[in-house]
Amino acid sequence: MTKTIIVRHERPEWTRDYVERLTPMFPGMAFKPAYTLDEAMALAPAAEAIMGIGPQLPPALFAATTRLEWVQTLTTGIDNFLHMKELPEGVPVTNIVGVQGPQMSEATMALMLALARDLPGVLRAQAEARWDRRMQIALHGKTLCLLGLGSIAETLTVYARTFGMRVIGVSDGRREAPGVERIYPRAALVEAAGEADFLVVLVPLTPETRHIVDARVLAAMKPGGFLLNMARGGCVDPTALIEALEAGRIAGAALDVFERTPLPPDDPLWTAPNLIISPHVGGYADIYADQCLPTVIENLKIYAEQGPGGLRSVLPAR
Repeated sequence: MTKTIIVRHERPEWTRDYVERLTPMFPGMAFKPAYTLDEAMALAPAAEAIMGIGPQLPPALFAATTRLEWVQTLTTGIDNFLHMKELPEGVPVTNIVGVQGPQMSEATMALMLALARDLPGVLRAQAEARWDRRMQIALHGKTLCLLGLGSIAETLTVYARTFGMRVIGVSDGRREAPGVERIYPRAALVEAAGEADFLVVLVPLTPETRHIVDARVLAAMKPGGFLLNMARGGCVDPTALIEALEAGRIAGAALDVFERTPLPPDDPLWTAPNLIISPHVGGYADIYADQCLPTVIENLKIYAEQGPGGLRSVLPAR
């Protein structure tokens, strides 16, 4: 029996490309492009599998399914699925891991440079035709603290050390990592934050990591330190961050992720001083669809040969 698979990638051309490339590889599967949520909803009752970007797969879509066997999310984070009652129990969810290191590291380095050299201030001065020559902060010799030591951190460590930075980490899962000088346990995050010129958040969002960067951690940072959240918005307490920025307790921050996405126009983060807002584009790069494809193909092979039971779900048992 032919399996119907909804494909809803982040851009229309990526969706179309996946359908065109996967169709001849898996003749027993019907790949159906869904360029809009309405198109996905219309296809849902007949679909055995859904492939798409997590935030574009709302609860209503899963509530409309009747034959669902598998979800392939084209993101790494799965927090939007963890408490989704509409997702049928026992349906495996597979994700994409270990591919976003290059673009996430480039984005992090770009934001660190922008903070260190006050790029927003430079652009404001340019717009005002105002010559504002100031001392620049070099990354060379500064300490980068990585909260989370997964695959992105491994790539970022290489990039940072190329800039001459010292790298330390915070992790309960690793005792050593290439290029990382010292690893603190999470219980010692405050101590590690005190060493950091740049504290970069890379941990997944779990009950244990929600607001892991709080007022206590921010108070421990150097007055000249910078915070960057590249993980999930819920990992940083936004109220505590705004207070720290307004009080000048840290030099600045950059956020690529937020508890509410898109960030509402009335959110106080927009007007917090010395804060760079990046609209969740750290992993959103021109190479991303190609990066995901090998994982998708491998999981499709398993699904074709072993059925959904052969897939390794990243969701905890419910």
